[in-house]
Amino acid sequence: MTAQNIPNFVSHLECSWTGERAEAGVPQQLSPAGKPYLVRYDLEGAAAALTKETVAARGGGMWAWRELLPVSRAENVVSLGEAATPLIDLPRFGSAHGARAPVVKDEGRLPTGSFKARGLGMAVSMAKELGIGRIAMPTNGNAGAALAAYGSAAGMETYVFCPADTPEVNVREIALQGAKVWRVNGLINDCGKIVGEGRKRMGWFDMSTLKEPYRIEGKKTMGLELLWQLGWQVPDAIFYPTGGGTGLIGMWKAFDELERIGWIGSERPRMIAVQASGCAPIVRAYERGERTAEPWQDAHTEAAGIRVPAAVGDFLILDAVRDSGGFAMAVDDAEIMAVRDRIAKEDGLLLCPEGAATAAAWARALDEGKVGKQDRAVLFNCATGLKYPMPPAPQALDKAAVDWEAIAEA
Repeated sequence: MTAQNIPNFVSHLECSWTGERAEAGVPQQLSPAGKPYLVRYDLEGAAAALTKETVAARGGGMWAWRELLPVSRAENVVSLGEAATPLIDLPRFGSAHGARAPVVKDEGRLPTGSFKARGLGMAVSMAKELGIGRIAMPTNGNAGAALAAYGSAAGMETYVFCPADTPEVNVREIALQGAKVWRVNGLINDCGKIVGEGRKRMGWFDMSTLKEPYRIEGKKTMGLELLWQLGWQVPDAIFYPTGGGTGLIGMWKAFDELERIGWIGSERPRMIAVQASGCAPIVRAYERGERTAEPWQDAHTEAAGIRVPAAVGDFLILDAVRDSGGFAMAVDDAEIMAVRDRIAKEDGLLLCPEGAATAAAWARALDEGKVGKQDRAVLFNCATGLKYPMPPAPQALDKAAVDWEAIAEA
């Protein structure tokens, strides 16, 4: 790519609630209706310029899809090496449930160790393209780490606010990678309020989930990449850890765009929104038949990444779940951590708690007959498990008097 030659087919932005159009070439936050903007493309032009063979020749990864992405100049691409993330079967976990092994898309292999690299890499690239130099966001951990890394790579001034109980490794990572970070005695919505109030006082651009249009475009590459890896065969079900839900919304958008350019038909995977029982506003709204979700009070879960009491894009999540014939399901922390430990020991894959939540939900959905034993199910592991607290391992030996009986009995 040269500085001039990224083919760009963005036509406009569209309010996801009213359909009202807005200009794409200037900074935008929420629409006048207070809802997220979606990026719309000249898909006929994109279809003429992009082929499956071209994507394959580029070797996958987020930027292989540039005709379906918003950045228009290569000099504005802020990349830390976003390669395609692997699909990993869980044969023992599947066999234990008498079912086809679910497959994990392991997003923990991305820069900064989480799928937030996709959304924030795209959002920061577009901020650079639009001349934005100061950015801020609330985070439960991984998004702030990604914003810090990509913001530093772009030479931007970055501010991050996180709940006081955010995992220590995340807070230190954010600080080490150049952001100014504060712990806040509240939840992520309280942090978001600070960011919103600071727009006028500090002059920063609000990079909160779905409050700018471009994180969705980065996250949608999960869906594009997944179907490429599956040989353009649509899986039966996708279990997605859902807090703000940007990735679920983005993948649903990706499947629509792939159909419109003629690469897939009308078939869709069932989209399953997975939450923790201590913070399940989407599940509650789904079960009540509501299109929007009331904020969740006293949110708590060990899966911090999905502890989002109120999602700006709640209606988009619920629409995708229902339109796909999917469902929303909450799992307890005890289930989440037990499944994390089991898969680590039996299948060798260390999931983050949010990723383990999808595995726990798959197992329960299988038991309840909500998915079939031969269904091809994809579970999204959104971050490396190495970022999270692990059980203690206290065993020790005296080198001068090795206790072989203790070793044999361990």
